Amino acid sequence: MTKARFAKRFYVSLFATLLAGSASAADTVVFQLDWLPGGDKAPIYVCIDRGFCAEEGIEIKVEPGRGSTEAITRLAAGTSDVGSADIGALMAAQVTEKVAVTGIMSIFNKGPHAFFALKDSGISKIEDVKGKKVATSPFTSSNVFLPLVLADKGLAESDITLTKADPGALGPMLMTGATDVIIAWMTNVSIFNGQAAQAGKELEIMPWYAAGLDLYSASLLASDKFITERPDVAKRFIKAFKKSMEYVKANPDESAVSVNKIVPELPVDVVKGAIKDTMVLEFNEVTDKDGLGVFETARLAETWKRVAASQKLDLAALDPEKSVNRSFLAE
Repeated sequence: MTKARFAKRFYVSLFATLLAGSASAADTVVFQLDWLPGGDKAPIYVCIDRGFCAEEGIEIKVEPGRGSTEAITRLAAGTSDVGSADIGALMAAQVTEKVAVTGIMSIFNKGPHAFFALKDSGISKIEDVKGKKVATSPFTSSNVFLPLVLADKGLAESDITLTKADPGALGPMLMTGATDVIIAWMTNVSIFNGQAAQAGKELEIMPWYAAGLDLYSASLLASDKFITERPDVAKRFIKAFKKSMEYVKANPDESAVSVNKIVPELPVDVVKGAIKDTMVLEFNEVTDKDGLGVFETARLAETWKRVAASQKLDLAALDPEKSVNRSFLAE
C-alpha cells in the first residue's frame, strides 16, 4: 500500500470513528502527530478508545504529520492545538522563527536514536563504526545529532561512509550486507528484529543515550493560543494523556487493539511490538527519578546545549526554561 493510499484510508477510518463518538464531547482538541500513526503514538488512540479523553469532556481530532518541523508549523499557525513533536526541534524553531509554541509535557525522556548492526559484524560499540558504511534516512532528526555522538567517541563524519536511503530500505540493506550499520530508532526494534530473524541473523543495537546523549525528545507541545485561551482544557487533556500513557504501559495488548480499532491498517502485532519498543524511552530510571512527563531543569538545559551544538546555534540565544510550561502537568 502506498503512503498516499494509507493516509487516505486513515483519514476515512478516523473520521468515521470520531464521528460515532462525538455526540457527548464538550471541547474539541486537534491533536497533531509528528508522523503517521503507529504503536509509538498509542496513548492518543487509547485516550480516544478507552474514553479517557471523553471522561475529561474532550473530543479529539487526530491529524497525521510529516516530521516535527511540520507539526510545530501547524501548531504555530493554530490549525492544531496540541501535539507530539521533538522538543529540540521546538527549541531551534524558537530561536530561528520565534514560533509561539510551548512544551507542556515530556513523552520521551531519552532520545530514540541508535546504530543497528549485525551481531556477526564485529561492531558492538559506537567506536566500531569507524571506517564502516552507515545508512540513514534523509529526514530523520538522528542526522542532526550524528556528529555529536561521533565526536563524543573521538570520531568525525569523515570516519564513516554515510549513505542516505528510503527508510523502508534500511533493514534490507543491513541484512544483505549493502551497509554495515544503519541509523534507526529504538521505537522500531521489533520490526528490525523481525527482518533479522527472517534472514537468520541477530542484531547488535547501540542506543545513543547509552553513550551519553542525554536529552528529551518527543514531547507534548501546544500552541500558545491554545494554552492561553483554553488553559483548563489543556490541563484536562494532559491529565487524560498521562492516564493513557500509564494505561499503555500496563496494558500493551489492549492498547494495541485500541490503535487497530481506530487505524485498522496497522496490524495488532506490529503495534504491540512498537509499544514495547517505546517503553524504554518513556518509563526508565529518568522517569523513576523525575516523574512521568516532567521536564527536569538540568536535562532540559543539556537538551538545548546539544541542539545548539548540533545546529550551530548561539547557546545564549535561548533560555530553555522559556521553552516549557510545567503548570499544566498534574501532580
